[in-house]
Amino acid sequence: MTTIAELLREAEQRINCSDTTKLDAEILLCDVMQFNRSKIYAHPQQLIPDDKSVLFKSLIEQRRQGHPIAHLTGKKEFWSLELAVNEETLIPRPETECLVEAALLMIPDEESFNILDLGTGSGAIAIAIASERSNSTIVATDINPDALDMAKKNAASHALTNIKFLLSDWYKNIPSQSFDLIVSNPPYVKQDDKHLSQGDVRFEPELALVAGKDGMKAINIILENANGYLASDAFLLIEHGYDQKALVTHAFQIYGFKQIKTLQDLSGQDRVTYGQSSN
Repeated sequence: MTTIAELLREAEQRINCSDTTKLDAEILLCDVMQFNRSKIYAHPQQLIPDDKSVLFKSLIEQRRQGHPIAHLTGKKEFWSLELAVNEETLIPRPETECLVEAALLMIPDEESFNILDLGTGSGAIAIAIASERSNSTIVATDINPDALDMAKKNAASHALTNIKFLLSDWYKNIPSQSFDLIVSNPPYVKQDDKHLSQGDVRFEPELALVAGKDGMKAINIILENANGYLASDAFLLIEHGYDQKALVTHAFQIYGFKQIKTLQDLSGQDRVTYGQSSN
């Protein structure tokens, strides 16, 4: 058997694809052993059974090849909620919490809002909003049935009953109705973006990332059809790339939105643009 300290030291030396090698190794060992990181620091000389060591080393090898930590553990925290993820879903990212924060400011606690989440993926946005606004109802759509199944499981794991999941290519299968708010984190990466061949993104679904030559294909579809599904003076919020503010703002203007504003994420990057329906 090998000690915690020895396993971690060896793992850190093997991982060479990450700027957080120490943290990566600790997260994977904790996942294998089902204990928290404080135990690593408190008991570095604790012996790890051979079968667990073999499993841990296998995960380290996969991480060395670039596989995301979230895929190796099968989970990711978002909005302080643990969500299951796999290769069919985009890994929830901290910058998307900017979209959730903005949406919550538009949804009064006591009111019953009808909300649409387009391209829900793992369900992160819908689940975060549903957990904070129990009086509201969210319709969450995705074109990928496997992603939608994951989103349903995530909602069930948090005992949320105010989300309705719908298999749909954007608006196509949504029954005619008016929403008080529409939110979306659609694909917005350019098809020739160099980042698609780097880091964790290499292992994430292209369907959830890439949106044509300028990254605007999905955003334009959402904007073009939004007024047909928004209540009078209701808002649409869209997450986009850090360098797409001008393009997205122009698109909001073209499709008749007013009160258009762009918000920055915690890194100071332009991340979410919203506008009010012209209905």
